[in-house]
Amino acid sequence: MQLPQDLRAGEAVLVSACVLGEAVRYDGGADLDAALLRALETRGVRIVPVCPEVLGGLGVPRPAAEPRTGDGRDVWRGAARVHTVEDGVDVTGAFLAGARAALAIARETGARYAFLKERSPSCGVEASHSGGGLVAGPGVTTAALRAAGLQVFPAGS
Repeated sequence: MQLPQDLRAGEAVLVSACVLGEAVRYDGGADLDAALLRALETRGVRIVPVCPEVLGGLGVPRPAAEPRTGDGRDVWRGAARVHTVEDGVDVTGAFLAGARAALAIARETGARYAFLKERSPSCGVEASHSGGGLVAGPGVTTAALRAAGLQVFPAGS
């Protein structure tokens, strides 16, 4: 795992809680990224776990949800909505609240970097679930953090 060169010991770094081994995924599971965890611990950074969907008020487990079209940038700017996959319940408010909470945590801790769960509709970095499949583009929280100037890197399998 390659970390940013200017990442300093003691610096706060946001990390998706599921890739730290916390059972907060929508299905109640985790997706430990042991290589990332070792790299961050070796560098001596302050790991700040976040799960935007839980921060936004959704439970564990919870129904799978994703935008019907677009990606997290579209949701963040109000051009798309997030719905549960099976029954179509609109959970956009929870996704936005979670993104705002993660952003507030980043600001409070002075984090410049985040390592978030790839393919998540909240945390995806290069790809996220939308419209019943994967799309190139970020999840809602990644879009929010990037809009605020944070650098976000993919984590997890």
